Amino acid sequence: MPEAAPRIPAAKRLYVRVYLALLASLLAASVLFGLAHLRFDPARHGLAITGPGPHLPGLGLMLAFIAAVVGLGAYPVVRRLTRRLERLQASVQAWGEGYLATRVAVEGSDEIARLAAGFNDAAARIESLVAAQKSLLANASHELRSPLARIRMAAELMAAQAPPGIGAELRRNVAELDQLIDEVLLASRLDAADPAARHLEEVDFTGLVAEECARVNAALDAQPLCLAGEPKLLRRMVRNLLENAVRYGAGTRIEVRLARIDDALCLDVCDGGPGIPDAERERIFEAFYRIAGASEAAGGVGLGLALVRQIARRHGGEAACLARGAGACLRVTLPGPRLTIVGTGCPPYESR
Repeated sequence: MPEAAPRIPAAKRLYVRVYLALLASLLAASVLFGLAHLRFDPARHGLAITGPGPHLPGLGLMLAFIAAVVGLGAYPVVRRLTRRLERLQASVQAWGEGYLATRVAVEGSDEIARLAAGFNDAAARIESLVAAQKSLLANASHELRSPLARIRMAAELMAAQAPPGIGAELRRNVAELDQLIDEVLLASRLDAADPAARHLEEVDFTGLVAEECARVNAALDAQPLCLAGEPKLLRRMVRNLLENAVRYGAGTRIEVRLARIDDALCLDVCDGGPGIPDAERERIFEAFYRIAGASEAAGGVGLGLALVRQIARRHGGEAACLARGAGACLRVTLPGPRLTIVGTGCPPYESR
């Protein structure tokens, strides 16, 4: 069992300090009110008890002065307490949003300081565990490459002597395993990578999208747009969107639109397939999630759209599934504040 934390001295307990501050404020208010009573005693001035008198304006000013003094005296104590709580709340919220390196400044030695220190210890342990898990996943995915290459070679030798159906099934399974390892490895690397250390390049995004659309014979309606980003990841994002549309679009026409809306770049990939139920429009971006009824024979391992969102967020954007009557339409938005969107005049596009 964990060791019990040392007791906080009574004088440093938070409730004791707040209680003493309250008593001091009440004492000050009582003293000032007593002085005001002596100063504006109606009997001393021979004034009637009932009805307004000349002493009332002065008494009102004195009471207002008392309230101001008490308020000014209590404000530093209360504000210092609430400011520390606000910093703690902001740090906890940032940590909950995924910034696991967030820590809280430990101020003082009361209950709030103990809470901040406990949060820092727990956050450090969880960050260490998550980092170890990501490293293990990345290393395991990398080490699977060698046995997969041997399995592929053996499958090719067996497929040459097996019936056509069995040979095709072997190739499909090996290809699916290869895709799974590749996407798990990429996802783990994105998780482990520091976004601040990424290398951004000026990318002709329109040219990149056009080349990927040509691979799957998708119709493209695009403006000439450039942005600062990581070319390989952006290409992977676009390719996953298009492969998803090909896989689940039931052979319908794939339409791609790329435009600048306000200060954001919007990429829409739409198909005329069975579509995505409203209840699952958010879940399709979860890792390894498949829509009910999706056939494994269509391929895919359930990581494609999770990577799309991960790459979009790494570039400061977002991925979403739009509500649509027929078919599915996925949108990636890359906002201007995190990406330098140039608009027209892109540099010459080079196929990679």
